[in-house]
Amino acid sequence: METTSERDHINIEDEMRRSYLDYAMSVIIGRALPDVRDGLKPVHRRVLWAMHELGNTYNKPYKKSARIVGDVIGKYHPHGDTAVYDTIVRLAQDFSMRYPLIDGQGNFGSVDGDAAAAMRYTEIRMARVANVMLADLEKETVDFQPNYDESLSEPKVMPTRIPNLLINGSDGIAVGMATKIPPHNLTEIVDATIALLRDPDIDVEELMKIVTGPDFPTGGFIYGREELKNSYRYGRGIIQMRARAGIDRIGRGTQERDAIVITEIPFQVNKARLIERIAELINEKKLEGVSDLRDESDRTGMRIVVELKRDAVPQVVLNKLYKLTPMQSSFGVINLAIVNGQPRVLNLKQMLECFVDFRREVVRRRTEYELRKARARAHILEGLTKAIDTLDYIVTLIRNSRSVDEARQWLMGQMKTMSEVKTWKGAPTDVALKTYLGKLQKTLERLSFSELQAQAILDLQLRRLSALERQKITDEYEGIIKLIAELEEILANERSLRRVIGNELEEVKQEFGDARRTEIIDEGVEFSIEDLIADEDVAITVTNSGYIKRTPITTYQRQGRGGKGRFGAAAKGSDFVEHLFIASTHAYIMIFTDDGMVYKLKVHEVPDAAASARGKAVVNLINIPSDRKLAGVVPVRDFAEGRYVVMVTRKGVIKKTSLADFQNIRSNGIIAINVDEGDELLDVVLTDGTKRIFIATHNGLA
Repeated sequence: METTSERDHINIEDEMRRSYLDYAMSVIIGRALPDVRDGLKPVHRRVLWAMHELGNTYNKPYKKSARIVGDVIGKYHPHGDTAVYDTIVRLAQDFSMRYPLIDGQGNFGSVDGDAAAAMRYTEIRMARVANVMLADLEKETVDFQPNYDESLSEPKVMPTRIPNLLINGSDGIAVGMATKIPPHNLTEIVDATIALLRDPDIDVEELMKIVTGPDFPTGGFIYGREELKNSYRYGRGIIQMRARAGIDRIGRGTQERDAIVITEIPFQVNKARLIERIAELINEKKLEGVSDLRDESDRTGMRIVVELKRDAVPQVVLNKLYKLTPMQSSFGVINLAIVNGQPRVLNLKQMLECFVDFRREVVRRRTEYELRKARARAHILEGLTKAIDTLDYIVTLIRNSRSVDEARQWLMGQMKTMSEVKTWKGAPTDVALKTYLGKLQKTLERLSFSELQAQAILDLQLRRLSALERQKITDEYEGIIKLIAELEEILANERSLRRVIGNELEEVKQEFGDARRTEIIDEGVEFSIEDLIADEDVAITVTNSGYIKRTPITTYQRQGRGGKGRFGAAAKGSDFVEHLFIASTHAYIMIFTDDGMVYKLKVHEVPDAAASARGKAVVNLINIPSDRKLAGVVPVRDFAEGRYVVMVTRKGVIKKTSLADFQNIRSNGIIAINVDEGDELLDVVLTDGTKRIFIATHNGLA
């Protein structure tokens, strides 16, 4: 039995720190973060590799998803089948991937959040673009590593010809860090990569003229170009996304009315939940003016219809939808990827540089592989050419050899004795033997075939001895010599290497490039409260004791002769209405007090009340001392130049000030006019500076 003294003592704090660090690094490197070179996480790479090994390519029949999942978890990814199938589903969704890597057949979920069908029902194969990611894999372009039980091997990275990390993006949460890279348009990214190949000193600002912004598979809008540029400069930022919605007229005749039609939604927004959210706002009376809500989406595209009431203001309802629903969402950019085994946050140029460096290495290794193969083929063709030129000697030699090995030895220049030659069929007589053997020896010495050449000669079919086939061998040899020169040029010249990379990128762009789906809008999306309020005229009443209210203008109807009128305001005691005017809900009210102070109040902030109501005390809406009286109320739409405020005090002091000077009135007011002790401000009027002012006293003088 083991004693205490024989055991290793471990500090639990050190062990927990070490174990957690091992776990964290395993998640960071092995599961959650993509490799900057191919933009794939290990599970993505293993899925594509397993499909490649099964021959499940874009030009072959579909295979059951369960078959692929079984191969992945059984050979390369010793984790749960659900995680692998979820990966396959996402790689096949055209609303999740800008350029899907898997071509799926069956139910792979929807933008409504519907789950995919079980793996035993769906079928998949690699998409055509995935074939570009695995191109040249068999040419020793990347390193391989043993799988988890060391029974098989798998690639450490895919030799992709496209910057997949940028065009499809990535999303993952590791330990203590996360990545969230938006997808981009392939054409723009390829053009930017080519620009970097041509000018390695190009800066991020120039690259941003080519890459205008992310390109989401669901389309929509991106607002705020400056914040977008920050994400490219520093690798972090916030992108504001909006749905694409328009205001249409629907119905006919008397049934014609406005409707908001949503055709594209922000990336990663669930359409069904969006509709539920709109319905909640309608039921909670937070979204007014909506008469109907329905989803008319079908195979041809998305169409959510928000039907409006006749008196609704469409733009205000749309602004509220942006403000209160996921129709406007943000995307937090974190360009975090694995670079040389370490997680790094990268800007746009650094991501492209990493890809270019990787492509340079892939093309170099591929060229070296092709050069080895070309040289080996040229060596064999050289042997075949020499053999055809001395065909009679070769045929005699092979026909009289006792075995393939003996014939191979003769072709490699290993001479036989004279007695052995005598036994050949049709061998010369003793008199001529010496001469014949000498010619044969000289011929073989001149040819001096290698073992590979000798084997190729022995494998040569008789039909290839015809004049036409002999010419094909000559033509192939000349082509191989030309190819070798081109491959050597690529390896010796950096410019040639870059040109090859650029040409392959152009080919990819021609095959897979498409138009942008997401539109970029320069300005941001900040809302003012006015954007959520209909711009309409209302009646403002202010009483002598300082009560204020607003009433819809429709409350007051024109009356004919003999009309009895109606209540405009309810005044108590000796109070009475002192000011009555019409103003827009987007306008301001300048409120002057008897001590010469002025305050500003937005019309829509005035409480809405019935015609018979008294309203609310002004002192409860703005910071006016309770002992001050209102001297004047002036409505203004804006504070543009060319208008003036004229103020008159009880003692006859008059002052004219430009309205523009009142642009920035603080919440606790500013001094409009200095009022002496014993004096007070009596009245305020607005003028354009060209009119005459009529002032009258209490005893009738003017």
